[in-house]
Amino acid sequence: MNSPENKNADLLDEDESDLIEPQRPRRKGIYLLPNLFTLAALFSGFYAIVMAISGRFEQSAYGIFAAMVLDSLDGRVARMTNTQSTFGEQMDSLSDMVSFGAAPALIMYSWALQGLGRWGWFAAFVYIAGAALRLARFNTNLGVVDRRFFQGVPSPAAAALVVGLIWVMDDAGFKDVYKDPQLAWVAFGFTLYAGLTMVTNAPFYSFKDISFKRSVPFIVIVAIALGIAVINLHPPSVLFAVFCLYGVSGYVVYAVKRAKGKPVSMIATSTDEPDEAGLHR
Repeated sequence: MNSPENKNADLLDEDESDLIEPQRPRRKGIYLLPNLFTLAALFSGFYAIVMAISGRFEQSAYGIFAAMVLDSLDGRVARMTNTQSTFGEQMDSLSDMVSFGAAPALIMYSWALQGLGRWGWFAAFVYIAGAALRLARFNTNLGVVDRRFFQGVPSPAAAALVVGLIWVMDDAGFKDVYKDPQLAWVAFGFTLYAGLTMVTNAPFYSFKDISFKRSVPFIVIVAIALGIAVINLHPPSVLFAVFCLYGVSGYVVYAVKRAKGKPVSMIATSTDEPDEAGLHR
């Protein structure tokens, strides 16, 4: 039997437990630094659209290229500062859809495709749909794709291919391109190619295995300096040439691998297969 002292102690414990308020769950915060880069990339895409509406297509190109730089930095900043989050990943995808999906399609339509009527609508929609499908596939295949390669051209590179054409032509003095059927059909071809290449299975090198923490030979620094000097000769032409070379590189890699009898799929099915070394993180 419980003694009166034990009963009194139990009553005191119950009274004290009633006075203690239940702890509220802590609110999960949002990492500020990487998301600032993502928001800046989103603003750059928005800025590019506004400039295109105003007919300032060179400024639109600057906005897309700024978004490319900022998009490449937000993930690196998150990894360097150990501030990765699911929120940041979703925010990055939404920003990419605006900056490298909707913005290039609208800019290209305003610049040239509107002169083709429904065919212009068709090309612009194929591009924006390709960007959406490419981003969705990238997010779902994130854990099973060879990190050294992208499955299809990445959306920033596709945007650079489309907007790079606008930058080169605008710099050369071509205005009101939508009134010139020949140039409008060239723009149609570029837009369609970029949109469809985003959803192909061709492997495009991702540059993710390059580490900036390793030491490199002196000649590498010299080559980078020469590259910067060449770009400064005429940035629109040189950068557009680089974008075009990268835009076809995936098909070249695909053809070489198939000719050598090597697997061409970027999707891993087993970690035990020797041909799939490096396909899993």
